[in-house]
Amino acid sequence: MNKRTALRVLGLTAMAWGALALSGCSREAKTSFQGVDVTGAEYAKDIPLRDVDGKQRSIKDFAGKVVVVFFGYTQCPDVCPTTLQELVEVKQQLGADGDRLQGVFVTLDPERDTPEVLKAYLGNFDPGFVGLHGTPDETAAVAKDFKLFYKKVPGKTEGAYTLDHSAGSYVYDTAGRLRVYERYGGGPQVLGADVKALLQEKRS
Repeated sequence: MNKRTALRVLGLTAMAWGALALSGCSREAKTSFQGVDVTGAEYAKDIPLRDVDGKQRSIKDFAGKVVVVFFGYTQCPDVCPTTLQELVEVKQQLGADGDRLQGVFVTLDPERDTPEVLKAYLGNFDPGFVGLHGTPDETAAVAKDFKLFYKKVPGKTEGAYTLDHSAGSYVYDTAGRLRVYERYGGGPQVLGADVKALLQEKRS
């Protein structure tokens, strides 16, 4: 092998190692989640519904915060209060960063969950949580955009009913992008780890 060929081989080898190093950095920079990574999802980009004061809200309203969106209803016996309580625990775990976590509860039962009912219900968990509601048609449209299932289940007495519904939470980063889907039952440790990971990200 002559000198020119040797230098060329060394140069190509250096380039290859450089590419591998860059590739490794890229992998290291990618945030790892314990929930389902849905980064880049083309659905659930916004929640165009009204809060308890009648103000139209958007994910953009919470810029700079990690936002956890959960759909449910105030008469839910188990899944909804459990999820909201876990969100309270995560906020407490964050300490000073707790103010950078925003809980958003979207009712799937707008006929019974009036603004007054929503406000009182969320006040039992954290007065800072935002409750959203819409008309039945608006609620159905948002649920469809979030790929969320729900339906009324008739109760034992006339007019009574419960709701079967998807029980996961949608987690947005500080730039308002959907990043993680948290399955129900993961517990505050899993959600807390993913919220911390998003708060530590550099905005791009």
